[in-house]
Amino acid sequence: MGGQFLSPWVLRALPAKLKSDRYDLCYVDSGEIVSPGVIKLLRQHAGKVVNYNIDDPFGRRDIARFSAYRLSVPFYDLCVVVRSENVEEAERLGARDVLRLFRSSDEVAHAPRLVTQEAAARWCSEVLFLGTWFPERGPFLVDLINLGVPLTIRGANWQKAREWPVLKRYFKGGQLQGDDYALALQCAKVNLGLLSKGNRDLHTTRSLEIPALGALLCAERTAEHLAMYREGEEALFWSSAEECAKVCLDALRDDERRQRIAAAGHSRSIVNGYHNENAMRVIVDRAFAKP
Repeated sequence: MGGQFLSPWVLRALPAKLKSDRYDLCYVDSGEIVSPGVIKLLRQHAGKVVNYNIDDPFGRRDIARFSAYRLSVPFYDLCVVVRSENVEEAERLGARDVLRLFRSSDEVAHAPRLVTQEAAARWCSEVLFLGTWFPERGPFLVDLINLGVPLTIRGANWQKAREWPVLKRYFKGGQLQGDDYALALQCAKVNLGLLSKGNRDLHTTRSLEIPALGALLCAERTAEHLAMYREGEEALFWSSAEECAKVCLDALRDDERRQRIAAAGHSRSIVNGYHNENAMRVIVDRAFAKP
């Protein structure tokens, strides 16, 4: 239905929360239920109001979900987006200032965990895809299965897949958070990084989180992935199911190479600095760069 149908509840609840408090900056994450009226209220309490949206609020897939966000674009002091197309799209809607960043991992949530024998036994897998079902992902994973890839699937909504009769044998559970999320990625020998075609992705949060955890990223070959990691040295890339299957199976046959690439990817993630604290520092500096 779109977030504008929920924003009246936000408007009713916010005054009691805000009281007479004043802030230098209000940070709106995503913003699908934040309407222009909500921003007007926030301005009575904050000198700057900024938005950071890591989805594709201008794309076709979530066009209804982000209807309130698009109405609100001209009222933010700064809109932060994660794809190049979004910069011009926000400007066309009247954005005052637009900043494009890559997504980021979290310094705490995605720090490598100590893997105990118990954790390794619970979470170990050969090739893992940890993520939500989207229509294009089912056929791709079936192709991998047919090509002999020892696959494990975890994440939300996979029962919706038309390919569920095939995929359910490989499905090991729904969404994961916290230590479970981190350990599942760390204990997988290979982690698939699948993009959302409907979201116009050239990288995802997994592109940063997997190497940050010291795990091996095996993702679709894109210009943004190639800018982040050296192919074959810091991450593995592919452009088709056939190539993905070959890359995964080759990696599984060579423990030393696989571990070397994962370690190099982890080191690269530190050098690249695509972390939440760094991202927030850039956002805050940009927000206050203009009067």
